[in-house]
Amino acid sequence: MSGIKLRVWGDYACFTRPEMKVERVSYDVMTPSAARGILEAIYWKPSIRWVVDRIHVMRPVRFDNVRRNEVDAKVPVGSVKTAMKGGDKPLQLFIEDSRQQRAAMVLRDVEYVIEAHFEYTSDEDRNDGKHLDMFNRRAAKGQCFHRPYLGCREFAAFFEPIEGDVPVSPLADDPARDLGWMLYDIDYARDMAPVFFRPALEGGVVEVAKALAREGVAS
Repeated sequence: MSGIKLRVWGDYACFTRPEMKVERVSYDVMTPSAARGILEAIYWKPSIRWVVDRIHVMRPVRFDNVRRNEVDAKVPVGSVKTAMKGGDKPLQLFIEDSRQQRAAMVLRDVEYVIEAHFEYTSDEDRNDGKHLDMFNRRAAKGQCFHRPYLGCREFAAFFEPIEGDVPVSPLADDPARDLGWMLYDIDYARDMAPVFFRPALEGGVVEVAKALAREGVAS
């Protein structure tokens, strides 16, 4: 099946390590689940699911320390259900009452090329050309269902499709780097259990499929 190539970039990114969620620390590179989220923001149908094949790192990996204002509370689920049923109690959360300032180690000035393909989830709506054309057309026009982001919603992702070969990464001559165990995706069939894999950055590219075949996954 033919795949797609999408260039994404932004001023900042934070692909948060799950073991460091209070004072956030980003992985060195984009995770496959973050890449999938960007693709789904541009084009998604119930009959397909995106599979990320490789992630090209197109700029040097640089970190920056920032301080961010975060909210340490959530609107209770019960309040949401009450509001949906037309309850009289207003659905609200006052930021001033739950604001916290926290440090974060984020990536600065990032650019990636995502290579991916889609697989069908059912026997309906199976038309390779239609889905590929719609994705590339929407990406070329900057259309999206919601604004794609680089790990955190405040770090917006800019994007455009790539035709032809992917440019050579400036990290192509760097030694291979073991990235350790990294979040691969969330298993929604097992109560949103996290699934990890062990990729390497080789020639400026994370070969997702090869890493899965070589090391498998862990949860």
